[in-house]
Amino acid sequence: MNQPSQNASKKSLGVFAVAMFAVAGIFSLRSLPTMAEYGFSSVFYYVLAAIVFFIPSALVCAELATGWPKDGGVYIWVKEALGAKFGFLSIWFEWTNTIVWFPAVLSFVAATVAYSFMPSLAHNKYYMFFTMLALFWGATIINLFGVRVSGFISSFSIIFGTLLPGLVIISLGIIWLMSGQPSQIQFSFKTLMPHLHLGQTAFLAGLVISFAGMQVAAFHAQSVENPQKNFPRAILIATVIILFTAILSALSIAVVLPQSQISLVSGLMQTATLFFATFHIAGAAKVFAFLTALGSIAAMNTWLIGPSKGILVTAETGHLPNHLMKKNRYGVPVNVFIWQAVVGSLLATVYLFMPTISSSYWMLNVLTSQLTMFMYILLFISAIRLRYTHPNISRGYKIPGGKIGVWLVAGMGLLVSVLTLGLGFIPPSQINIGNPWFFEGFLITGILVFSIPAFWLYNNTK
Repeated sequence: MNQPSQNASKKSLGVFAVAMFAVAGIFSLRSLPTMAEYGFSSVFYYVLAAIVFFIPSALVCAELATGWPKDGGVYIWVKEALGAKFGFLSIWFEWTNTIVWFPAVLSFVAATVAYSFMPSLAHNKYYMFFTMLALFWGATIINLFGVRVSGFISSFSIIFGTLLPGLVIISLGIIWLMSGQPSQIQFSFKTLMPHLHLGQTAFLAGLVISFAGMQVAAFHAQSVENPQKNFPRAILIATVIILFTAILSALSIAVVLPQSQISLVSGLMQTATLFFATFHIAGAAKVFAFLTALGSIAAMNTWLIGPSKGILVTAETGHLPNHLMKKNRYGVPVNVFIWQAVVGSLLATVYLFMPTISSSYWMLNVLTSQLTMFMYILLFISAIRLRYTHPNISRGYKIPGGKIGVWLVAGMGLLVSVLTLGLGFIPPSQINIGNPWFFEGFLITGILVFSIPAFWLYNNTK
C-alpha cells in the first residue's frame, strides 16, 4: 500500500516547476545587448535558434536524464555511448567553458554595478578587471560553504534580479513607444527578415550559447509525473517565457539606442538609465543596477558549483589527480574551486589588453561558445548512438518517432553545433576587435590550452 505513495513523492515536480528550472538555468539579461544589434530581425533569430537548438537540446537531455538518472550528468551519458575517454572529454569541456564564461558574466556585473554610483567606470579597464576579481573570489568563498547558502542567494536573485528587471525593461519600452518617443528601429516585414553578411553572422554564435544549458532542467525530468507528456509541455512553457522576455527586452534596447552606441557589456544599463531619465525617475536606475547585478551573480552561482561537482565525479573514477578529490565538511570540492578561480582570474586579464570592453567580452563569449559546442557535439552523437547500443534501457521520456525521430532532433542540434563552431571564428563587423590575427590566435590558442590537458590527464592519471 505504501509503494504508490513513495512513487508519487518521487514524481513531485509539476510542469511549471520544471519550466522555471529551465528559465533560471538558461535565461540571462546579459545576452540582450548582443541581440539588440540585430534590431527587429532579432525576433527571427530568436525563434530560429529556439527551433534548431534550444528545443532539440532540451528533448535530447530529457531522454538521457531519464534513461541514465545518475550523478555526473553529461559525463555518464557520453561515457555510456562513446566510452570513458569521450565521457571525460564531455565533462571537461562543460567545466572549462564555464571557467571561460565566468569573466564574461563578471564584466557584465561590474559594469552594472558601476551604473549605481559612477557610470563612466563601465568603460574603465582597470575598474572592470579588479572588480571582476573581487566578485569572482567572493562568490568562490561563499560557495565553499555549500549549496544551502548559495542556493538561498540564487533563488532570491533569479526572481528579483532577472525576471523583474526584464519585465521593467519591457514595460518601459512599451511606454516609450506609446508616448510618441522616437524609435531607432523600424517595425516591418522587411526589417524582420535578415540581410546579413559574414561579419554580422558572428553574433549568431552568441545567440546559440545564450540557449545552452538545458541539461540543468533535464536532470529533473525523472521527477515529473508522466514525463513523456509533461516534460515537453514544460519545455514549451519555458521556451515561450524565454522567447517572450528575451525578444521584448532586446527590442526595448534596440528601440532607444542606435546600433553603433550599444555596448555588449553595459547596453542594458545604458537603456535603463535613458528610460528612467526620460520618465523623470532617474534615481530608480541605481535600484535597477543593484537588482540586475544580483541576478547575474545568481546565474554565476548556479554554474559555479554545478560543473565542478561533475568534474569531481570524474576525479573519483581516477581520471584526475587525487588532490582534486579533496572536499571540505560541506561536501564542496575545494581544490576544484580554487583552480577554476585561478584560471578564471588569468582569463580576466584579456580586459587589460583589448581595445574596448566590448571586444574583450566578445572574445571570452566566443571561446565559451566554442568549448560548449564541443560538449554538445558529443552529447548529440551520444543520443543517437544510445538508441542503437542500448535500445531496451527504460527512458522516462523518449524522443518520439523512433530512430528517425532521434536522428532528426539530435541531428539538427549536431548540425547547428558544428555551424556555430565555424561562425565563432568570423570577427564581428560591429565590434572593434583590433588585430584580427590576434582574435583568431586567441581562439585557437584557447581551444588548445583547454583541450590538450584533458587528453594528457586521461592518459597519464591513474
